[in-house]
Amino acid sequence: MNNKEIMADYSADYPLFTMRNSQMVTRKEAIELTNALRALIIPAFFSNELTYEKTKIFIAELIDKAYRYQGQRSDPFISDKLLAKIPLIADALSKDLEFFFISDPACRYKEEILLSYPGFYAILIYRIAHEMYLLDIPYLPRMISEVAHSATGIDINPGAKIGESFFIDHGTGIVIGETTIIGKKVKIYQGVTLGALSVKDGRKLADVKRHPTIEDNVTIYSNASILGGDVVIGANSIIGGNTFITRSIPSDSIVLTKPGDLVIKPLK
Repeated sequence: MNNKEIMADYSADYPLFTMRNSQMVTRKEAIELTNALRALIIPAFFSNELTYEKTKIFIAELIDKAYRYQGQRSDPFISDKLLAKIPLIADALSKDLEFFFISDPACRYKEEILLSYPGFYAILIYRIAHEMYLLDIPYLPRMISEVAHSATGIDINPGAKIGESFFIDHGTGIVIGETTIIGKKVKIYQGVTLGALSVKDGRKLADVKRHPTIEDNVTIYSNASILGGDVVIGANSIIGGNTFITRSIPSDSIVLTKPGDLVIKPLK
């Protein structure tokens, strides 16, 4: 059997690899879309080679492409609706930026946060993706979320609801699920999972709240896992590192694990 015959047989057995991917928005286009929207929100720091009108056309074309792949017709005003959200996104990010600055003693300038903090970048992309999610734009919100995930190691589903003044420190390994609700002035450190307790029923859980609710002024330290749609972390609480939580925590609480036994011996 020659290579052509092998590939023909392979394609027949695995139709996944013959899907109409050429008609989808590409990853390159998703990155370009992300950068174009970021430049509209923070023009002083991020340049865009396109004019505003060309950016608007580019956004409209990609959104229309996403709808056409799904066999749907897009709202002709959908790009206008998204662009109308830019002031709202910018206002939320201004509050995030201020909260980052006052929360991180290692930061000397706000410009550092804008240009080099992975947590802030992940939040910026989340806030764009969330507005696209609310407009019910097909698959693009998740694609641009993955742009941030790939760059930072922070995975925020665009469906999550996150209040103003949100702070992520370090960030690597953070997972925030689709039905998570996060209040105002919440701080999260690396390795935190806000996840589902179980997804054994798969698609049957699509419209069910699977992820926790985090109320205002909560701090969650590194490698904590908080799982379950009925779990509520009460306001003003502190969740210690390496904790595993599957039940609600009252407001004004601190949650810690019991320290393990340390064995310290001299080298000689």
